[in-house]
Amino acid sequence: MKLIHAATTLAAGGRKVCLAIGVFDGVHLGHQQIIRQTIADARQHDAISLVLTFDQHPNAIVAPEHLPPLIYSPEQKLRAIESLGVDSLLIIRFDKAFSQQRGEEFIRKLARDLGKIQSICVGADFVFGQKRSGNVPLLKELGGELGFTVHGLAAVALDNQTVSSTRIREAIRGGDFDAASQMLGRPLAIAGRVVEGDRLGRQLGFPTANLDATRRILPPNGVYSGSTKFRGKSYRVALNIGMRPTVSSERPELRVEAHLLGFEGQLYGEELEVELGEKLRGEQKFASATELREQIARDIEKVRARV
Repeated sequence: MKLIHAATTLAAGGRKVCLAIGVFDGVHLGHQQIIRQTIADARQHDAISLVLTFDQHPNAIVAPEHLPPLIYSPEQKLRAIESLGVDSLLIIRFDKAFSQQRGEEFIRKLARDLGKIQSICVGADFVFGQKRSGNVPLLKELGGELGFTVHGLAAVALDNQTVSSTRIREAIRGGDFDAASQMLGRPLAIAGRVVEGDRLGRQLGFPTANLDATRRILPPNGVYSGSTKFRGKSYRVALNIGMRPTVSSERPELRVEAHLLGFEGQLYGEELEVELGEKLRGEQKFASATELREQIARDIEKVRARV
């Protein structure tokens, strides 16, 4: 998959472009339907399949008070889109200037910069542009003028309810991993860059990788079993999500800490993706570091015993 940051750099070489547009947080079943329709169009017309998304959620600029926590890290979203077999991914910087474009202006610029657009695929209720001026009817009107077809796909339903990023967030927040995984079409996983911590885990004898999960939706605090792959090797994981109440701190902060069973080495700066298993216990405050160490050892044995 080719990754670009400006439509003019696609270099289509005269080929038509089939385009999917969306935020695509989680790349769930509904998003996959949109992207797969785009890929099918491209194959039918010998065109380039292109997914257009943004470097941050639009609400970060247009409605920060309504900015939702994200399901996926940027790298995680990129991997999920690539796995569907798309030719190219265009990531647009969503800033204040971009947010002030009218919907019609946005589409006309895309048509100019990409060359010949064969089709545009979005969700049926997709809106875009300043003051939500763009929608499927506008796309169809511009398609008639500029020569592209439009797919406004209805939402996917699961258990008689619409699959949406909002519903997935609610499932994760409630600890319903099965529901979240079904809607995602893949096992629920938390991914983040490994950052420096206070090395408390190492002092206790159980070194952990601290994942940067800033502005992300997370399950209820507690200890979970999990698994990950790093450089082609699989590891079982004991994952702690919480405020570490046993550790005295003037400014407690939420931590996501992964202990990889059997791993030796450094992970700082690496992107680690941990697939979540089951919850082993809730967050607890222990009377001493010794009690905490003994409980962590029991948690790790439970993870080791999981098949």
